[in-house]
Amino acid sequence: MKINILIYIIILFAFNVNALEVTLTQGSVKPTPIAITDLFSANNSALKIGKNISGVISDNLERSGLFMPIDKKAFIQNSESLSNKPRFEDWKVIKAQHLVSGKINATENKISIEFRLYDVFAQKEIIGKKYETNKNNWRRVAHIISDAIFKRITGEGGYFDTRIVYVAETGPKENRQKRLAIMDQDQANHRFLTDGSYLVLTPRFHPSTQKITYMSYVDPKSPRVYIFDIETGQQVIVGEFPGMTFAPRFSPDGKQIVMSYTDPKVGNSEIYILDLDTRVSTQITDNSAIDVSGSFSPDGKKLVFNSDRTGRRHLYVVDRNGKNLKRISRERGSYYTPVWSPRGDMIAFTKQEGGQFYIGVMEIDGSNERMIAKSFHVEGPTWSPNGRYLMYFKEERTAEDGSGGESSLFSIDLTGYNERKVITPLGGSDPAWSPLM
Repeated sequence: MKINILIYIIILFAFNVNALEVTLTQGSVKPTPIAITDLFSANNSALKIGKNISGVISDNLERSGLFMPIDKKAFIQNSESLSNKPRFEDWKVIKAQHLVSGKINATENKISIEFRLYDVFAQKEIIGKKYETNKNNWRRVAHIISDAIFKRITGEGGYFDTRIVYVAETGPKENRQKRLAIMDQDQANHRFLTDGSYLVLTPRFHPSTQKITYMSYVDPKSPRVYIFDIETGQQVIVGEFPGMTFAPRFSPDGKQIVMSYTDPKVGNSEIYILDLDTRVSTQITDNSAIDVSGSFSPDGKKLVFNSDRTGRRHLYVVDRNGKNLKRISRERGSYYTPVWSPRGDMIAFTKQEGGQFYIGVMEIDGSNERMIAKSFHVEGPTWSPNGRYLMYFKEERTAEDGSGGESSLFSIDLTGYNERKVITPLGGSDPAWSPLM
């Protein structure tokens, strides 16, 4: 995809070692101790930027739940000495399994960053890279380095160089203002995309660009679907869809969107695929029940959606041409908002059962269903691009009257471990995770 910054990357060294195996079904994860040193420089201004970069890398890896950054007070070898060669025995003493070090140089507007990742017990370097970019891009470089470290050690793709778009909420529940907002995955660089003068719902990212599609009620009687280009600020109307019941999602190639609405000729809510070039929609489902919440498989060949055709809401998988319909959910309760994992092996969903809401996952045939989060009201899962983490919004029950309070965003590991609140300036709902930038 096209991005607005230029980063030159030079691979310095890379050795073949076995990646850390991560089990996704266990209930807890023992974090790997890792030493992340400040980037060394003889220049004071560059030294400060280097310290900031190291801090972001440390925070990223710690939040993942898979790493435990070691307190810098325990370090024996200093950054200047380390910039020449690590003394591995010094890092073994403090039980570091991996070591991150590097250098940074700065000119008036540019920075040059060199980082290296070491396997302490094998006593060898396993990654070496160099980046050159504008000074203002230091945080972005920190995320890119974090992704490189995460991928090299775990064997899974990274997710730090990403953004989150969501609906920011404020005001009383009966008259709540909702506007689009966006931030980096670590909550930095937060900004609002709409002014709150009209209702916005369920933003969803394009699979390979920094564009989003969302539903809006500028006119309460005529819901509109928009595509918003975050990089340019340009916005176009895809169309008006009276009777629309759920917001659109992009197809894996970004050329179509799947959505559900009530066509007056049909009389009930069905799943449709809209071609973005021709603006022609094709009806996928045809049933007297309510069919909503379509989500494409990563290969674009199938859809998962929810329907009440058996009386309760269940999840169904169907070919994109409407054939080979199969119900996959099997347990008690009602299922909503399914979304296919970018890995293609799992489906996340919202479930309601016995007065409780859950975020759950199952395999694509409906097997191995398990709940990984629950609350008075929890809804709207979205996958990280590596398929290991989920984000959603949660509404806790208020003490005064037992109703729901302000909504907040949360993230969690696929194992159900490491649930964390995502800090936003206002209440938040309907998060969507971007692809890697």
